[in-house]
Amino acid sequence: MALQKQQNQVHWLTGQFCDAYLELGYRQSIYQSVRAEFSLAVNVAAFVFGMFAIADYYLLGLSREFYLLLAMRVVVVSTCLLVAFTVKRWGGTDYRPWLHALPLWVFATGIILIVPLRPESISTQITAVVVATMAFYLLIPNLLTVVTAASLYLNIGFLTAAVLFAGLAPIPTLLVSLLLIMGVVVGFGALLRLESLQRKQYALLHEERDQNRQLHQEIAHRKSLEEQLRVLAERDALTSLNNRGHFIHLATKLLQRSQSENAPFSLLMIDIDHFKHINDTWGHSYGDWVLTTIAKTCEQSLRPGDIIGRFGGEEFVVALPNTTTSDAQLIAERLKQRVAELSRAEGMRPLLCPSVTIGVATTQAEETDLDALIKSADERLYVGKRSGRDQVVVCDEGVRNDN
Repeated sequence: MALQKQQNQVHWLTGQFCDAYLELGYRQSIYQSVRAEFSLAVNVAAFVFGMFAIADYYLLGLSREFYLLLAMRVVVVSTCLLVAFTVKRWGGTDYRPWLHALPLWVFATGIILIVPLRPESISTQITAVVVATMAFYLLIPNLLTVVTAASLYLNIGFLTAAVLFAGLAPIPTLLVSLLLIMGVVVGFGALLRLESLQRKQYALLHEERDQNRQLHQEIAHRKSLEEQLRVLAERDALTSLNNRGHFIHLATKLLQRSQSENAPFSLLMIDIDHFKHINDTWGHSYGDWVLTTIAKTCEQSLRPGDIIGRFGGEEFVVALPNTTTSDAQLIAERLKQRVAELSRAEGMRPLLCPSVTIGVATTQAEETDLDALIKSADERLYVGKRSGRDQVVVCDEGVRNDN
């Protein structure tokens, strides 16, 4: 926080960020609007400056001085209009101080040149210089340093020309100097305050955007952690299947829906044959690989609406909604065949022919609960294991709740 405050500090004299990178970002953020405002202000100033040719004609008539003033005003107006058009049309995205400073220096030079050509109107020209100074600071968007340099050039140049060409006496010179200094100080202070406030506002918005971005990152991180916790709570760590608790939660909902729709519901209990022998012969690491391979094969053999979970050890359980006994038997046979084909899979040990025994139970009774269905399928499973394994055993009749 302290580092950020240090970076957001505004220089007390220039009104710019002390951090060059932040200052560059600020200028780029406002440059598009500044381009339009700058072009409009320069066009208006050029129009006003050119309009004073009427006053020149009124004071000088068709004299040599009038034509010189007219030529000077044409050059000033043309140059400023060209700069305004260039900035608006081809200004790009980068702030060019010299290009934005050019109209100020051209206007200042034009105002100074009026003095030797119209020395008798020095009193009105003093007012024009003060107004021009305030316009430099407040009406034409520019950097404070650029405006200050141009305004000093205007005021010093005008005062020098007034003394040399208009014969301004020492006391009036002092009074005019004080007036011009007051105009520069007031304009400088106003623009300095405006520049500082704009940059402080930008810094606050920039800080708020950073905080919002951090908040979004924290929210995304929290959601990621919540997702990880959800997976840990619902998934088996080894096989990535539904764990027992989450499977029972999902299967209970499916069973209730099937009962409400009066649709058949089947359940498979799957046991990997001779899994203890696999662990004892090739080690638990290889046994885990066989377990996950068979689990993946079983999951891929099911339909999209079916759910599978690891029931414990080497046992898996599958819920088959809207499935009759005959269809469940076909699914179980297909699943058993897919597991048998794993003997040719890469990484499978020679002479290892994996197989599974599957118990099938089906119900349409409204009073049957999931525990009764699991118990029935488990009984069919153990019938198959006692009968030699590697087979599918189907419950002969629909399961009913003993209660």
